[in-house]
Amino acid sequence: MCGVAGIYVVGRGALPERRELEAMVGRLAHRGPDGTGFLVDKRIGLAHSRLSIIDLAGGQQPIHNEDQTVWVVFNGEIFNYIELRRKLEGEGHRFYTHSDTEVIVHLYEEHGERFVDYLNGQFAIALWDTRLGRLLLARDRTGIRPLFYTENSGRLLFASEIKALFALPEVPRRFDPRALAEICAYWAPLAPRTAFAGVSSLPPGHLMVVDNGRARVQRYWDWKFPEKISTAQLQRSAEDYAEELRDLLIDAVRLQLRADVPVGAYLSGGLDSSIITALIRHFTTTPLRTFSLTFEDDEFDESAHQREMAAFLGTEHTSIRCTRADIAAAFPQTIFHTETPIVRTAPTPLMLLSGHVRASGYKVVLTGEGADEVFGGYDLFKEAKIRRFWARFPESRIRPLILARLYPYLKNSPAGGRAFSEAFFKEGIEFGDQPWFAHLPRWRTTQRIRQFFSSELRASLADWDPCESLSATMPPDIRSWIPLGRDQYVEAHTLMSGYLLCSQGDRMAMANSIEGRFPFLDHRLIEFANQLPPQLKIQGLTEKYLLKRAMTGLIPPSVRKRTKQPYRAPDSQSFFNDEGHPVDYVAELFSPAKIAAAGYFDANATGKLYRKCQAGRAIGFADNMAFVTILSTMLLHEQFILGHDTGTESKNHAASSLF
Repeated sequence: MCGVAGIYVVGRGALPERRELEAMVGRLAHRGPDGTGFLVDKRIGLAHSRLSIIDLAGGQQPIHNEDQTVWVVFNGEIFNYIELRRKLEGEGHRFYTHSDTEVIVHLYEEHGERFVDYLNGQFAIALWDTRLGRLLLARDRTGIRPLFYTENSGRLLFASEIKALFALPEVPRRFDPRALAEICAYWAPLAPRTAFAGVSSLPPGHLMVVDNGRARVQRYWDWKFPEKISTAQLQRSAEDYAEELRDLLIDAVRLQLRADVPVGAYLSGGLDSSIITALIRHFTTTPLRTFSLTFEDDEFDESAHQREMAAFLGTEHTSIRCTRADIAAAFPQTIFHTETPIVRTAPTPLMLLSGHVRASGYKVVLTGEGADEVFGGYDLFKEAKIRRFWARFPESRIRPLILARLYPYLKNSPAGGRAFSEAFFKEGIEFGDQPWFAHLPRWRTTQRIRQFFSSELRASLADWDPCESLSATMPPDIRSWIPLGRDQYVEAHTLMSGYLLCSQGDRMAMANSIEGRFPFLDHRLIEFANQLPPQLKIQGLTEKYLLKRAMTGLIPPSVRKRTKQPYRAPDSQSFFNDEGHPVDYVAELFSPAKIAAAGYFDANATGKLYRKCQAGRAIGFADNMAFVTILSTMLLHEQFILGHDTGTESKNHAASSLF
């Protein structure tokens, strides 16, 4: 994994200079500590910071074609590069490296803009065609690798992280209040919006093509679901589907193990990471090294399940114990890397874990991320199924009782009390055909954070509606899709791409120069799963039914049959000790003077929340998410808007060395 940056003159802007590119890529050193590379060619400047994974000696970027008319820098991996190279060599192309990067320039020579269709990988690509004066920016199908851009003073600037754009003084630093509102609904801004006004994110599965100073952004891939399941699909046996799924998974894992450095795996104790490690053990010759997190709080800790799976597979396994104090100490650095407010502390332990992985001599880890979105693993999907069943007879007193079977792992379950449960889950029950139906109860909970907004911010958002805003980004035919397909599409395009793969994924791994890989997000697996009959994903209230069936015999029954327990970490309680004393920076950022000066939140309401959390009375999701959102927004304001040094690379490595 690496970092990319660039400058392209689209108007009468100043020509790019090497010193500017060095400043930009210097902010990405954590993404690529193994070297830098540059190209300055009149209107274009490209920069690259390298994390050496494949072709350690010869893979320096930028990479070019035979006559140096096509150049590329990219962040990511092309997993099928061996097969692509073999085909391209058969078509007469000559290679000068053994890297996966080089297939990109030759694919472009063969297929033009459609070169992305042939890539199996996770990537953010910047390609320069000197003959046509054309710049192409491309981002992988599901949004694993980030790519940001802004246009200023006649120049298009782009980079793997926003901080690289801010390395140039011409780029203004302005917070986007609409982004905060979207975070308080979907957990992340909807692409292309970011937390900063004037800075955009290239959406997943999209290309930007810049010709003659004109840019066009177009989608090249998307999740698609059927309107109905065909008779032939329904008649096909579950075992037949399971066999095909198992073969696809084995091949995805095999491809994603390709590297010239050791590869490890995360092992959480849950189904998804257990599947990945089991497939590595049973179907490859890769030495199996696994890593996991444990917590001091039993509510979040899964160490018993981790030990069981590590023993079953015979892995070389280590875990790190993450305390509340560890989370508080490292949280400012988390925000330095996420570059956006977040609603949970969960990314921070993952950043600390990636530091442990790096200290253990590893650069690459495989994870189970994506399985829930692809195979229907979240409780949210089961909730929606129950709520649609309930909606057929909304006055029923029996049907909503099924909700009590959800959330056995939560101390304060939303389905725990009948009155609250019915009020919570009945929210929007009449909108069963809308794409956002499954998500509405959660969004209403998260949106309670808006009660802490300042009066000015609330007034500016008075006409904004999260459902209407999201609907405007949806495919025109989505309401005709099968219901589970609608639910999965929204999840993949909000929480997964905007938060899980970004703030909790790429950023937390790359903070310590670790490349995360996600076999469940191989696009072939997604396309296969999207056409499955819904009952093979959720059978009754058993989530990921087909995935579990496909893994029979490969993982212990106790893991295969275990109810999904989402990864979580302590939130507001991390920032106060047992006597209620706050961490110093938290007390400062929640002070009425700081809150008022920033202007995002109401000082009086925020003070009441602070005291509630300090007293240990914030036990619900809404209060905890509000606290973390306010704190992370204030940290972002200090670090990026005001430019105060509350997060640096050296501090990050110090935080990681706690373990």
